[in-house]
Amino acid sequence: MQAPDTTRDLALLTEAAQAAGALAMRYWKRHPEAWEKEGGAGPVSEADLAVNTLLAEILREARPDYGWLSEESQDDPARLAAERIFIVDPIDGTRAFLAEEPGFAHAIAVVERGRVLAGVVHLPALQQSYAATCDGPATLNGAPIAAAKTRCIAGSSLLTARTTDEAVHWRGPRPAYMRSFRPSLAWRLCLVAEGRFDASLSLRQAWEWDVAAASLIAARAGALATDRLGHEIIFNGPGARCDGLLVAPPALHAQYLAALHP
Repeated sequence: MQAPDTTRDLALLTEAAQAAGALAMRYWKRHPEAWEKEGGAGPVSEADLAVNTLLAEILREARPDYGWLSEESQDDPARLAAERIFIVDPIDGTRAFLAEEPGFAHAIAVVERGRVLAGVVHLPALQQSYAATCDGPATLNGAPIAAAKTRCIAGSSLLTARTTDEAVHWRGPRPAYMRSFRPSLAWRLCLVAEGRFDASLSLRQAWEWDVAAASLIAARAGALATDRLGHEIIFNGPGARCDGLLVAPPALHAQYLAALHP
């Protein structure tokens, strides 16, 4: 396989994300058929499946030698042997999509040997597209973005679930962060990359398709993106999950990591 051309891959991801957004908007606020997945895995809709089919057609036709991992496709173990792979969440934030809220996203990444080379997170209802390559800047609608320079956990703005406030998760008293929430995990990471929030924390296991593209965008914006224990995330693993998520500027990341109960 030839050396990766991250610029060409990013252009492909951008094209695919824009097409996915146009298709998703044809279903949004039009009461698409939806149902609950087995095992309490959350909702899925006909829009998720239609977007997944479209993305597979665009991306796999353009790069037939790349592997494939998507929330809405049956997992094929052959991906584990692929040198490069697409990791895709057709609609991240399906609950928001079905509730006719705009905070849903299409998250698409190219990964090589566990490392993200290019990623796009596109929010069509908000007309926002975040993007990055491993050797370029993080951008929002083409303009460079950067994470905040916040260093102190007290007073920092944290995107996380309400359960994070529980005392069991902290070594001492809960830090005086200001908690907010957004429905799409990928969007939360991008908001940290943009500097609109200081940090994002997930104490639950996270699926790779929610994290891959946005973790690169956050990293290229100057944030540190690790699992909840501070370990590097290696993508295209057998279980396609990472042990939670902590994303913040390096000094603030260290403070959160020190405060969290292991």
